[in-house]
Amino acid sequence: MQRKKILWIKPMPLGIFVHHAAEMEVLKHLAEHGHEIYVFAGLNDMSSKKGLQAAYSRIHLLLIPLRCAPLITPLLFAFIVFASLPFLLLSKRPDFVVLEPSPSVICSLWNPLLRLSKCKAFLEIRATPVFKSKHMGLRGYLTMLCFNVSVVMAKKAFCGITIVTELMKREICGKFDITQEFVGVWTNGVSTTLFKPESYDGTEMRKKLGLTDKFIIFYHGVFGFHRGIIESIKSIEVLKNKHDHFVLFLLGTGPAHSFLKELVQKSGIQDKVIIHDAVDYADVPKYVAMCDVGIVPLPNSPNWRHQCPIKLLEYLAMKKVVIITNIPANRQVVGNGKCGIYLSSIDPREIAKAMVYAYNNKQKLKEWGTYGRAIIEEKYSWQKVTSDFENFLLTHSNISKF
Repeated sequence: MQRKKILWIKPMPLGIFVHHAAEMEVLKHLAEHGHEIYVFAGLNDMSSKKGLQAAYSRIHLLLIPLRCAPLITPLLFAFIVFASLPFLLLSKRPDFVVLEPSPSVICSLWNPLLRLSKCKAFLEIRATPVFKSKHMGLRGYLTMLCFNVSVVMAKKAFCGITIVTELMKREICGKFDITQEFVGVWTNGVSTTLFKPESYDGTEMRKKLGLTDKFIIFYHGVFGFHRGIIESIKSIEVLKNKHDHFVLFLLGTGPAHSFLKELVQKSGIQDKVIIHDAVDYADVPKYVAMCDVGIVPLPNSPNWRHQCPIKLLEYLAMKKVVIITNIPANRQVVGNGKCGIYLSSIDPREIAKAMVYAYNNKQKLKEWGTYGRAIIEEKYSWQKVTSDFENFLLTHSNISKF
């Protein structure tokens, strides 16, 4: 396969978002395929530079000091990118430049230089902004405006758009009147070598945490107010007098962290809901291995409907049955597979019913979990996802929009 140079421009500082950046995983695999990868991004903590360079040793990281401040950082980064792009194009001579929706898409104004350097530009979309008009505010308005302008400019000047799911592709194509062929899909993925159930003994972690005889429902990730975590805690309160052996284990941190702790204390269920601080990403599988079932209780809202939840993929990769809401994002991954226990809503009583159902079928969970691993190996390994992205870029390499 012909070696290509890819320049990826990330508008958010790496030090904050690298822990969940699907783009970085794909770029790492593209580098392993022999492509030369450059990432131009800000770094909020320069002391972490060596760690990032070690983690992504095959990627050329072009990092500039840049703290994350709402409104200011995106505009400052856009100015830096616009001023730097000519130098980057002439010195690195990339075959492709990939930008994410942000003010930095004004780089499309460098179309004559892109044409001269024979570099193809693509827009990469991982999420669409969703705001209720009465709660939008200045920041929300500017985010929405920037996103819309980015898509319109990409439609007119770029060679293509890549996006996270077929569902989101249909949404974007319909809203902006874009042809299906112009948009490629590469989903989120999971490392099948890191999240490999045979590599971990969950009984040791259970013993260490004093949970040997408990039925553990596990959640890891961001603690947000609108992710179904609050309702999951309340479901344990519903069950506390009937199922003393149930434990909800929450691993992570986020804006709702303090609120969740207070809720647990007020409900008197400190022994049934464990809130554990976030751990290094490489240690997450050790905690997943100890649980009986995972839970992804995302509500049926525009924020989540067309996503591809990474934590869902990680649970499935570890052969864990997952309690999930019946929304398109979860349905497109699991389908009718036995590895998913669907919720009709995020009402605490419905979540409680699903937990009891999982417990009543605990002898079958191991068998059902194998279906999830098969789904991951077929569609959602980083190798498969990288191939999808790579094929889209290469098939569009002969398209001339400039």
